Amino acid sequence: MEIVSEETARAVVSLDDAIEAVAQAFIDLSAGRAELFPVALGRGADTGRFGAKLGREGVDGTPGLKIGTYWPGNRAKGLAAHGSTTLLLDPGTGFPAALVAATYLTAIRTAAADAVAVRALARPDASRLLVIGSGHQAYWEARAVARVRPLTDIAIAGRSNEGAAKLARMLAEEGYPARPGTVASDAATADLIVTVTPSHVPLIGAEQVRAGTHVSAMGADEPGKAELDPALFDKAALFADLPAQSAAIGEFSQAVAQGLPLARITALGDVLRGIAAGRQSADLITIFDSSGTALQDLAVARLALARARAAGTLQTIDIG
Repeated sequence: MEIVSEETARAVVSLDDAIEAVAQAFIDLSAGRAELFPVALGRGADTGRFGAKLGREGVDGTPGLKIGTYWPGNRAKGLAAHGSTTLLLDPGTGFPAALVAATYLTAIRTAAADAVAVRALARPDASRLLVIGSGHQAYWEARAVARVRPLTDIAIAGRSNEGAAKLARMLAEEGYPARPGTVASDAATADLIVTVTPSHVPLIGAEQVRAGTHVSAMGADEPGKAELDPALFDKAALFADLPAQSAAIGEFSQAVAQGLPLARITALGDVLRGIAAGRQSADLITIFDSSGTALQDLAVARLALARARAAGTLQTIDIG
């Protein structure tokens, strides 16, 4: 079995690579060339949580799964709280073919999904970004959006002023127009809003989002999580990586449970294929919910495997 390490994955797959790979994954799903299976969620003996996302990708039919873990107690041990690993199976035999370390890849594929949505749904002249969240993933979201829109201002609003200032400083040092901000002061002037938190309560009110804004809700990926005021959905066009999954575990889940029709949520892949409408006017508010899919994980994992194989940086083990 072939092994791709975290170090190798970082070396061979860029954020730009991930954006194009994830865009193709959306299209393949919409076209019926790929398939997704139900997400499985589990808990560790203590506070740890894990989830498995399964799929069959559309290039050569490779099946596989990504396991994502969240063990908050790891921080006290000096370890990362989040971890991800992707297993690719041989499409001909079903045997394990490759194990790809996917913590970095998960970060960039999540941000890539955001970028694909912004590229498809946001106004072409959108230039002012508000990021709600100041953690590791928020860094990648800001960088990804900057790849697809000419940003002139990036405001970072975090749970703590210190966290927001730290992330803004990090981005500014890399040349991005980033600064600390707040929802109260920056939402009303933002063209683009990205929420990237584990919140269970709305972080922004419907009245704070102006006409023409695009919102990417990236944090809700299990029942109970929610970052947006449901009242916002009534005056917006709604999109998701997978509408049924969004209705079950994503940002729209609570609203669907309270009567929001599933038919109001459009699959982003359908927009990319031109079989569904995206933004229809400059004043339209668009909302994209991403709870992540296995196809996004498989797309970047296959790319990492192919690049590592070509570079001769794979490891191999015999599992019998």
